[in-house]
Amino acid sequence: MKKLDRLLIRGVAQLVTLRGSGGPRRGPAMSDLGIVENGAMLIRDGIIEHVGPSHRIENLEGARDAEIVDATGSVVLPGFVDSHTHLVHAQPRLEEFPWRVAENAGAQPASSSRLRAQAQTVLHWMASHGATTVEAKSGPGLDEAGETRILRIINGLDASPAAVVPTLYSANAAPAEFAGNPDGYLKWRTAVLLPLVARRRLAQFADVVCRRGGFSLHEARVHLAAARSAGLKTKMHAGPDSIRGAVQLAVEMQAVSVDHLDGINSAEIEALAGSRTIATLIPGLSFHTGSEMRPPARALIDAGAAVALATGFDGVSCPSCSMPMTLSLACTMLRMTPAEAITAATINGAYALDCAARIGSLEPGKQGDFAILAVRDYRELPYYFGVQTITRVFRRGVEISPERK
Repeated sequence: MKKLDRLLIRGVAQLVTLRGSGGPRRGPAMSDLGIVENGAMLIRDGIIEHVGPSHRIENLEGARDAEIVDATGSVVLPGFVDSHTHLVHAQPRLEEFPWRVAENAGAQPASSSRLRAQAQTVLHWMASHGATTVEAKSGPGLDEAGETRILRIINGLDASPAAVVPTLYSANAAPAEFAGNPDGYLKWRTAVLLPLVARRRLAQFADVVCRRGGFSLHEARVHLAAARSAGLKTKMHAGPDSIRGAVQLAVEMQAVSVDHLDGINSAEIEALAGSRTIATLIPGLSFHTGSEMRPPARALIDAGAAVALATGFDGVSCPSCSMPMTLSLACTMLRMTPAEAITAATINGAYALDCAARIGSLEPGKQGDFAILAVRDYRELPYYFGVQTITRVFRRGVEISPERK
């Protein structure tokens, strides 16, 4: 990957900037992509300096000795922000596919080196599909070492083409020593594990699962409060098996995002619409498992909630690392428009990781994270489902996927 001090992307048929006022996009604002026709962008040392019409940007003094990226007739958009993944996973039991996918059959045990190699491979797949920032959750362990093992692997992905945001995942899989002692287990997680993870800077977020057979509302509240006290930002899983009230709890506790949201009711939609918490949807999950219960994207957007999209990648129930496919599913299964889906996968995804000041849109002062598509209209991206229309991907002005001839 060659580092380019100054980069000029020119001749863009549609430069999708997502520029705009502060805050995540909601309602009608999700349809405003800030498109510049026949656009250009100048990047210096990985940071965007200028965005605008080609005839103006190309005549700037700083553009004269810049490395040229000819994007004539192409669409250029911000790098995707995949804000919910279980990146590190073992080899799936392929002999059980597809019969036991919906039953969450599980995966084969694996060594740390094998898990790391698999994660690197998946990250390259994600980058080739336009993702420049990826969230990665840990997995529940049987002790302190087990709980932090996946986080150490995530933090060791130094050669990753995409930026990785680590999250401590808490699903209440209590080890044997806490059998019959849920209070003791909760105390260990909140008084020992969370401060340890924060102190060692192993994670930026703590994600709590509040569901039947998992953490109760009270336990989730204690966990979220302890995470914030330790200096971690918070997220919450609220899937179809979640306890009623989990969404309202996430909003009350000012979680950065609440994810899944399949089957939520009107009260929960209203709570999200009136909050700063991002509603992250994962259409690939219901697609792969064959579930008829889907997140109500249309109702959330129409109510004014800030909606993000993520692959939800894991090795069992949602083994897709393609954000373009996620956009296609959002349009066909969740009735989102192409513009809404792109907004949800870029700037709103960045807000779901609390990093929208740096990424998620193509504006001066932000990182030069972008993808070039071999289409002339942004709507072709979700329309051609399962087709690789992305030809080149850059992060901080450096190409992270090879140009396809």
